[in-house]
Amino acid sequence: MAHINENHLKLPGNYLFAEIAKRVNAYKSEHSDAKVIRLGIGDVTRPLAQVTIDAMHKAVDDMAHVETFKGYPEYEGYDFLIQKIIEVDYLKRGIKIGTDEVFVSDGAKSDTANIQELFGLDNLIAVTDPVYPVYVDSNVMAGRTGEYGTDGKWSKVVYMPCTAENNFVPALPKAKVDMIYLCFPNNPTGMTISKTELKKWVDYATENKSIILFDSAYEAYIHEDGVPHSIYEIEGAKEVAIEFRSFSKTAGFTGTRCAYCVIPKELNAYTATGEAHSLNRLWYRRQATKFNGVSYIVQRGAEAVYSEEGQKQIRETIEYYMTNARIIREGLVKLGLKVFGGVNAPYIWLKTPDGMGSWEFFNKLLNEANIVGTPGVGFGPSGEGYFRLTAFGSRESTEEAVERFGSRLNI
Repeated sequence: MAHINENHLKLPGNYLFAEIAKRVNAYKSEHSDAKVIRLGIGDVTRPLAQVTIDAMHKAVDDMAHVETFKGYPEYEGYDFLIQKIIEVDYLKRGIKIGTDEVFVSDGAKSDTANIQELFGLDNLIAVTDPVYPVYVDSNVMAGRTGEYGTDGKWSKVVYMPCTAENNFVPALPKAKVDMIYLCFPNNPTGMTISKTELKKWVDYATENKSIILFDSAYEAYIHEDGVPHSIYEIEGAKEVAIEFRSFSKTAGFTGTRCAYCVIPKELNAYTATGEAHSLNRLWYRRQATKFNGVSYIVQRGAEAVYSEEGQKQIRETIEYYMTNARIIREGLVKLGLKVFGGVNAPYIWLKTPDGMGSWEFFNKLLNEANIVGTPGVGFGPSGEGYFRLTAFGSRESTEEAVERFGSRLNI
């Protein structure tokens, strides 16, 4: 008799965005003439940069000739891409990263979900609340989170509320935790953390021999000075933190799939007897066993992003989305809604009007204005009463959505 991993049965309902798709499809089947504007899932809509397209076309041609054909890629990524990552993303900010500390992958979602495999099941995890669902769900599947309660919390997870009351900056855990998930600029709130606040987390992790899992997938959207783009800007972070980055939102690779994580060689975790082991080598071994790398064609496309012209072209796209964010933010503020984010991230986090529940507002917005957003409670208990909108739509749909908020909703 084949037994299943019963931890999978603990997951409540559908994955958040699958549930949203299910509800939207049901609505459209009953209202086929409705023009639905989707500002829910954080999927990009602008084309890839032309330099990326050109590089990928050339890479396809390379695959047609014996002299330039590529088979299996390197497990950690091709050197031509890793060198550019180090040069542009780190050295220009005064951060030294070794070529054997960068691991190219098919997405930050994959990396942030898979990284937990390196850690024992007795580790206590802490997450900001609200939080990107993958962090928690992947630990549920592993059997690290305990039982799911009626309050929407897992019994063995430490939740760190991020609400308007604390300016969306999490407080340090009162009890010792082992794995800490941080995401800044934050998904879903769109808010950031200062270097001073981030230093507190590095110091906490150093003192407690904890590991910070730092998701900086949206760092390219930072516009304000003084906001850290990398946790490695903080002294001591290389000894306690793994950083995850992605080309998905930075360069439009949601459908192309390319990302990377940085695991410094001085970063250790420990056996039950206190023996230190390098997470860098453990991750390399995991990737070599379970992952055959990102295709040559895609990595050449990613490399082109780092050219002078590539940086210019992706910046234009990022500014397009951030203009959308400004349009949404300013439009909703004029309507009297409490709005957060949208300055250093492509997400707008709003307080639902009249004390409405997150899913209640989802239904109201869909039925009355034909707009799809994401209920805040889907990101965690502290997201109840909040709602996320994305700036990844077209300019036309963004402007129309804001107009519908004012003309169709009774708020």
